[in-house]
Amino acid sequence: MEHERKSIMVTWDFSVVSYNALKHAIKMAHILKNNVVLFHIVNEPSEEEVARAKMDQAVVEIKKDLGEEVKYFVHHGKIFKEIADYASKDENAVNFVVMGTHGMKGGQKLFGSWALRVIAGSAVPFIVIQDAPPEKDRYTDIVFPIDFKSENKEKLQWAIFLGKYLNSKIHLYKAPVGDKNLQKKVNVNLNFAIRFLIQNNIEYEIHTSAKSGSGNYQKALLAFCKKINADLILITTTKHITKFDYIFGAKEQYLLSNSEKIPVMCVNPKSNFAKVGQFMYG
Repeated sequence: MEHERKSIMVTWDFSVVSYNALKHAIKMAHILKNNVVLFHIVNEPSEEEVARAKMDQAVVEIKKDLGEEVKYFVHHGKIFKEIADYASKDENAVNFVVMGTHGMKGGQKLFGSWALRVIAGSAVPFIVIQDAPPEKDRYTDIVFPIDFKSENKEKLQWAIFLGKYLNSKIHLYKAPVGDKNLQKKVNVNLNFAIRFLIQNNIEYEIHTSAKSGSGNYQKALLAFCKKINADLILITTTKHITKFDYIFGAKEQYLLSNSEKIPVMCVNPKSNFAKVGQFMYG
């Protein structure tokens, strides 16, 4: 189960955003008592030796600059497959992945979100960041959008994990729904979340968006996150995501590259959700 995993993995390409991702990972690792592992991808096996020498130097510099011992792993292949594959294997004991992104820029506008393509298919969540973490000691406020979909329940285990181990308040943010049947499903999901948050002694608040329409809702969600100075938004990815979604934009792409640069934890929907129910009871 997720709370038994011992490492936080950071996608590493020697860029500023990957360094920011490392800082987030170190901050969480201190709280969770996890190790930090850098994961670097090269195109060909022949490039691995040079990459390892470069990573050796990076680890030394990280120790000098941040005072932290980190491990690393170098592998060849396609980033859209290898990162999720490595993180998902039980023997690698990855709790979750922290990944930096430059947002929807350049080629991503044409070919879709690279971040989303990396995330899709992973058995462990990704935290996608743009900036370095704030100076405060912990992640105090996490926003949990609630809509009518059953996938809400799948990310609840991570709301409980974060609330419990990071000592965070969970802000349940209800989507506005006009249809009575869908409104009923939203309320069912809300009550389900409240029940398990209470059972796990996690502080929470309930908020309702006044906006309607998916685009307006996401804008209202970000405005709310900015208002409360949220540290993290917890979402699920689109189930059965397709190439069409990558190119033309699944709804989560707007949040992953959000203009407020708020970190987003992305949980992929699973078919074995019932197996993790025990964790939710704390």
